[in-house]
Amino acid sequence: MERPTRIPVSSLEARSGGTITDASEMAIRKILTYPEKALRTRSKPVEAVDDEIRALIDDMAETMYAAPGVGLAANQVGVLKRVAVVDVTHPDGEPKLFAFVNPEIVGRDGEIEWEEGCLSFPGIHVDVLRSDRVRVRALGRDGRPFELEADDFLAIAIQHELDHLDGVTLADKVSFLKRKMILRELGKAREAS
Repeated sequence: MERPTRIPVSSLEARSGGTITDASEMAIRKILTYPEKALRTRSKPVEAVDDEIRALIDDMAETMYAAPGVGLAANQVGVLKRVAVVDVTHPDGEPKLFAFVNPEIVGRDGEIEWEEGCLSFPGIHVDVLRSDRVRVRALGRDGRPFELEADDFLAIAIQHELDHLDGVTLADKVSFLKRKMILRELGKAREAS
C-alpha cells in the first residue's frame, strides 16, 4: 500500500514477533505492477517460518520502506506465499513493522471509506470501503502465532495487503468503467517511463 500524505493515529495491541536482520543482508525487490498475473493469483500458505521466509520478510520490509509504502504483500514481489508486511508509522517516527505469515482476519467491525493508493498501481488512488476495526491472527517473523487488534489506518493497510494475498487488487474494488480508466492511466504511465 502506498504511503498517504496524512496518517491518522491508530490504536493497536500487537506482538509482531522477531526482529529484522542486519540491513546489509536485505535486498530491494522489484514491485510488480498491474496487470501482472501474480497480483491476481491467490497466494499459498507458508508451511514453516524458516530462514527463507525470514529473508523474504526482511527484503519485503526494505522494499516497502524504499518505495516508500506502508504495506507490501509477497505476491507484489512475485512470491506466491501468504506473507505481508505493514508499517503505518509516520516517516519521522520510530518504525513499527508488523510481519504477517498466513494471516487471517478473525473479526471486523465498523465501516470506513478511504482513498487508497497501491505500490502496484503507481499514481492511482481509489475510494475503498473497508472495516474500521479488524482482528487478525497470523504467525510472526519468529514463527510464533499472534493476534493483533487494529483500527483506522492500520486496519485499512492490513485489509489492503490481505486482499493482495487473495489475488484481489484495487481494480477489483471499482466499477468496470473506473477499471478501464485505471488501465488507461497505467498504460500512459508505462509509455512515459
